Amino acid sequence: MSTGSSDVIASIGAWVSGVFRRCAPDPFVLALLLTLLTGALAMAFGYSGQDMGLGARAAATMRAWGGLEGPGMWSLLAFSMQMCLVMVTGHALAESRPVASAITALAGAPRDGRSAAAMVALVACAAGIVNWGLGLVVGAILAREVGRSLARRGVPFSYPVLAAAGYTTMMVWHGGLSGSAPLSVVTVEKAAATLPKDVLAAHAPASGPWIGLDQTLGSMLNLCVTGGLLVIVPIAMWLLCPREGGGGLPPSLQRDSRADAPTISECEDSGRIPAWLENSWLPAWTLGALAAGMLTMYVAARGWRTVGLNEINLAMLGLGLFFHRSLRGYARAAEEGARGCVGVIIQFPLYAGIMSMMQQSGLVRLIAEGMVTIADTRSLPVLSFLAASVVNLFVPSGGGQWAVQGPIAIESASAMGTPLGEAVMAVAYGDQLTNMLQPFWALPLLAITRVRAREIVGYTACVMAVGGVWIGAMLYIL
Repeated sequence: MSTGSSDVIASIGAWVSGVFRRCAPDPFVLALLLTLLTGALAMAFGYSGQDMGLGARAAATMRAWGGLEGPGMWSLLAFSMQMCLVMVTGHALAESRPVASAITALAGAPRDGRSAAAMVALVACAAGIVNWGLGLVVGAILAREVGRSLARRGVPFSYPVLAAAGYTTMMVWHGGLSGSAPLSVVTVEKAAATLPKDVLAAHAPASGPWIGLDQTLGSMLNLCVTGGLLVIVPIAMWLLCPREGGGGLPPSLQRDSRADAPTISECEDSGRIPAWLENSWLPAWTLGALAAGMLTMYVAARGWRTVGLNEINLAMLGLGLFFHRSLRGYARAAEEGARGCVGVIIQFPLYAGIMSMMQQSGLVRLIAEGMVTIADTRSLPVLSFLAASVVNLFVPSGGGQWAVQGPIAIESASAMGTPLGEAVMAVAYGDQLTNMLQPFWALPLLAITRVRAREIVGYTACVMAVGGVWIGAMLYIL
């Protein structure tokens, strides 16, 4: 592609970035706005067939939101903890010495800015398929270190494009091993953490396996969609990067701030027995071995098809402990990762309240029936995907979005005869697609790379457009 064409693509990205910089509010504000909108819709269109005045509807909606009748806004607390652990264990693993060493080695490989952007996107997406928290942190750290390496060698590059490439991991994660929607429905017991009881009673067995991983993450649909994105996203980032570079390292990254960080030996008196236990490999590897043993027993007893978020988090914890070689080192890395959990902690109660209002007012069934009316078996997954793309702009969490949209997807797919696994993945793909516009999960990356959201969103929006066409086509064809 010519330099002029690359400049045109970069200009389009900058224009899109400017639009969202002027219009997009904070994710917490979005969560509040969606709460108010859902409450208004519930009062206006919900409670069908019930003789209730506006005051009674308002009171019922408030009771549903607060949990006076039904689950309410505190129903996702356990699920919130699972999401936080995904972030914390992924961050801790990314900061371990083996992973950090691999990142440093990769940083010196690219010889120009375009190949650097493509490599960062490929590595970030591959890591995101393993674990979204790992992919987010690996992508951010790799973008930063590649930028430093190119700057030292005097190679022209665009640092905002590198940072955007690191964030593309969030466009593939829901088709990977930490996808919250597919992992939350592998058994009825796991699904009960997010889906209402009446939905499970109508469409799931009484207990045991339900929608196995072979129907979601291991399906031909997901292999084609996610495998295609692994090729499409790096190519898109290669094309978006200007040949002549532009936008170098922020001044705060001109030197490695990690060199100034105190070591464990400087912070602790290594002669004390408690300090020895904290810094020794023995306790860390003991806990890691227990995690490995527990996972082996789980798979032997229940099979890999029922592996869920708890098991993925346990695996990430065990690997992190083995790699850090001390409880103190792991705890320090986990503490850094926990800073990215603030949004989950304070916003998930709002998502749970939205879910409760939609369910108890009858909006879920109303929307499901509407989708069945306008869709057929082939178009329903595409419509669910598009709807999920829009909802994700307001509910920027895969787990929170599944809690809100999952009942609609299950009800609609059951009515149309669409495979439930396909319905789950349609919602998952929509959730991950518009992460490229939603800055919620970019916060940890922005902190590591020291860029601003408006500097990367134009580029990620262009990648989103290309990826959306691919996902929609695969949902319709397969």
